[in-house]
Amino acid sequence: MSLTLDKPMLDNLAGDIWKSAERLRGKFKAYEYQGVILPIIVIRRLECVLLAWREEKRAEVLAKRPKLAEKELAKLVKELELNPRQSPFSNKTDWTLRKVYEEDHTLLEKNFRAYINGFSKNVDDIIEHFNYRATIGQMAKNNRLAPILNQYKELELGPDRLSGLEMGYIYEELLRRFSEQSGEEAGEHFTPREVIRLMVELLEIPIPDRHISIYDPACGTGGMLSVAKEHLLDRAATPAQKEIVEKYVTVHGQELSPTNYAICQADLLIKDDRQARVHLGNSLIPHDPNSKEPGDQLPEMKYRFDYMLSNPPFGVTWGGKDGYEAEARKLKKTRYQAGMPRTNDGALLFLQTMLAKMQPPEKGGSRIAIIFNGSPLSNGDCGSGESEIRRWILENDWLDAIVMLPDQLFYNTGIFTYIWLLRNEKPAARRGRVMLIDARKQFEKEPKSFGNKRNRITDTHRQWIEERYRNGWKSGFEDEHVKLFREKDFAFHKVKVVFWQTDEHDKPAVVTEPYEKAFTAANLAKEQIFHESDLSFRVRFRADGQEKTVEFTLKPEESAAKNLKSTLGDRPEILSVEWTHRHYVQDDEYIPHGEDIALFLKREIAKPIIRWKDSPQLGYEILPNKYFYRYQPPTPAKDLLEEFWRLEKEAEKMLERLASR
Repeated sequence: MSLTLDKPMLDNLAGDIWKSAERLRGKFKAYEYQGVILPIIVIRRLECVLLAWREEKRAEVLAKRPKLAEKELAKLVKELELNPRQSPFSNKTDWTLRKVYEEDHTLLEKNFRAYINGFSKNVDDIIEHFNYRATIGQMAKNNRLAPILNQYKELELGPDRLSGLEMGYIYEELLRRFSEQSGEEAGEHFTPREVIRLMVELLEIPIPDRHISIYDPACGTGGMLSVAKEHLLDRAATPAQKEIVEKYVTVHGQELSPTNYAICQADLLIKDDRQARVHLGNSLIPHDPNSKEPGDQLPEMKYRFDYMLSNPPFGVTWGGKDGYEAEARKLKKTRYQAGMPRTNDGALLFLQTMLAKMQPPEKGGSRIAIIFNGSPLSNGDCGSGESEIRRWILENDWLDAIVMLPDQLFYNTGIFTYIWLLRNEKPAARRGRVMLIDARKQFEKEPKSFGNKRNRITDTHRQWIEERYRNGWKSGFEDEHVKLFREKDFAFHKVKVVFWQTDEHDKPAVVTEPYEKAFTAANLAKEQIFHESDLSFRVRFRADGQEKTVEFTLKPEESAAKNLKSTLGDRPEILSVEWTHRHYVQDDEYIPHGEDIALFLKREIAKPIIRWKDSPQLGYEILPNKYFYRYQPPTPAKDLLEEFWRLEKEAEKMLERLASR
């Protein structure tokens, strides 16, 4: 499968299509543009496929019956079209966009609706998810139906002119522009095809000799699934192997956005991939037939998959008033039993969803490739949902490798991203180990930027990554960009430590300061527990109409409540409190697993340690930047001074030239 795109041509086409969106300004709001334009693109692409199919069938029929009259020929071709075994989709009318436009414009809306309503049920389902019938009324009312039909009635969008890869680029570029125009978060699902290709090859999906399934829980417009299957077809060396791929490989996906779902379904129809199953629904929550929002249509109780890959939206909020926290927490004791991440980042919910759908190892196991930003690597403190999820994954030995990708690879963001590779059937040589690959320098600049996408991975870069992933496990392999770790290398202790701060003479400090908290027996009892030493107080208060000042010392074993009552009496009005105590500091120390905690604290804090307490559970974080950090010494002062004086002289010459003008 070639990944080469004629991007100038595609940009010109996207630009022409975008002009039709600009014609909507003033009649439609910015967020409504895609609801007008994307459906008509899909309809025209489907129409191009149908017109080509009709021509092919006409030629086949005429070759067998050359004397057939035109009327009888047209009738026979239409009968074949309406047969689902002959054509993947159909339209029972004789309308096309061109014919609709060229008829009486007073009947334009009526004829266009007749054409839309003539499609077979599988296309009608796509149109319904675009909610296009309501949009047609708005287009007619705002006098925009005719211009839109005129622009698209002969636009060449068929697969013979634009491959699925190229059409995917057009969709992505338009969706990016629509999102920017309406001020929304752009491009949640857009993954460059070269990144998908890399993910597919790292999964090492073979030409099958049995049924294999591929799944994406956030499939967007279907790019991941399409490229995965196209790659297998491209690798098939013979027609027999291609037939095996078509027969044995099934792709499955779920998508939350009705627009993306409709585009994905249209793409599958055009490819006539009858083995594909894509569902509308939120894959992170259980499905409830009585709920307005469809949930997971492929629950793990019934469905397991051999290979899974996904680029879930970064930083997706799943809690709060606009989220679905209550529904997701119904899976807390099953799918999300390891933990639940913070409600403003659901990335690890997607990964847990995929892990729950793995085939058991005795049935061959499963492999997963998923793209994350940096958050799932280290967000969350020890014992948090994120840390517990990482612990669960590492202790089960499912994490195989993480590939650090270059920045500025994606259309909608310039951040660094990471491919996580997971499997529950590791070969013996890999068990208990995790590989990190630093591929941040494996890119070349795009000749022209596309949104935030300024870099690209070529075949050479992809092969560089794949070679290290394959060979990096071997004994004796050495490469500064590849590192192997054990599970506990990512573990740390979170230790609460109390130490005695020292003064300017490096002696244990004692401080006298105002007591800022409420002066109650409960608070004083907490101070006794923390300091475990004498506490002296100087209290100014009012009682019986008189202002008084008393001083007293509270020992660790004394009752704070009794002491206060005997010293101050009943319910005095506290005016101010000053107290003297040892200057103890409480802090959290994060200590790598395997370190002697007492020695670490003595070395790093270098203060008198009062006490420390380890957290009951190890924390886990993965810090790729730290592992691949390479120290670069600063520029020597001598060189800096030389550069400074050189620039100074250049500045003087520039000023002299300006003065002489």
